[in-house]
Amino acid sequence: MGGYVLRRLISVFLVVFVVASGTFVLMHTIPGGPFKKEKALPPAIQRNIEERYKLNDPLWKQYADYLKNLLRGDLGPSFKYLGRSVNDIIRDGFPVSAALGAWAILFALVVGVPAGIISALNQNKWQDNAVMAIAIIGVSVPNFVIATLLMYVFAVKLRWLPVAMWGTPRHVILPMIALAGFPAAFFARLMRSSTLDVLSQDYIRTARAKGLSWYAVVVKHVVKNAILPVVTYLGPLVAGILTGSFVVENIFAIPGLGRYYVTSIYNRDYTTIMGVTIFYSAFLVLVNFLVDITYGWIDPRIKLVKAKE
Repeated sequence: MGGYVLRRLISVFLVVFVVASGTFVLMHTIPGGPFKKEKALPPAIQRNIEERYKLNDPLWKQYADYLKNLLRGDLGPSFKYLGRSVNDIIRDGFPVSAALGAWAILFALVVGVPAGIISALNQNKWQDNAVMAIAIIGVSVPNFVIATLLMYVFAVKLRWLPVAMWGTPRHVILPMIALAGFPAAFFARLMRSSTLDVLSQDYIRTARAKGLSWYAVVVKHVVKNAILPVVTYLGPLVAGILTGSFVVENIFAIPGLGRYYVTSIYNRDYTTIMGVTIFYSAFLVLVNFLVDITYGWIDPRIKLVKAKE
């Protein structure tokens, strides 16, 4: 297990290096720049700005300096948010995105997993058909459409909830549901398929033959084994939602990491784009690593295989 953990940690650094290098090259390949606008700046001012941010250095030196600063955890200054570093932007935006994302993931699990189990236990009945119909709608409709409909119905027409912004528990409800729509529907479909597969296994029939109640079989055997595919999907889902849903955060004017990222793309804020991309990539690899460890806790057979390596 120790060797496996060490290999995964090394892979985190390799992924960060590849992402940092690839993003740096792409940012400097795209035409234009953070300080090039429709109305050109005077040459003297342009030179002073480039001198300040060392943009007039050779590309190889900019790359070497960026990697050197990255090793120290310094993602550089923002080109558009004066007086703020990329570290400050991530420090301010990530907690907001994480809070919203955590509620969305919890909501998706609480709704999607039981719905999938109920659907599987009532295969081809009206409960199954109803859950799958709603799940198909949830998977098919983009979250920005759900967000717009929720805002129009519950905020504009009914006036039950605030339209946008952030600060109170009531501000969380609409963006949480919009973010949780797709994962909840996907969890329901995934859990239904996995539960049906587990129900067809021999050990389930053996447990029933030994006299275990149907409730005990479902809770102790079916759910624990059927939920493994859901745990697999949780890795990229957690990283994606916690680091910020770009569209939903913009629709509801939430000051999260996703909103900063979209704004930085509009403004050609290279350092912010690279910093947030690197942060997202590292977070994604780390979460997938934690998911792999969770596998061993859920299913001891996986843990034994890793130990033999």
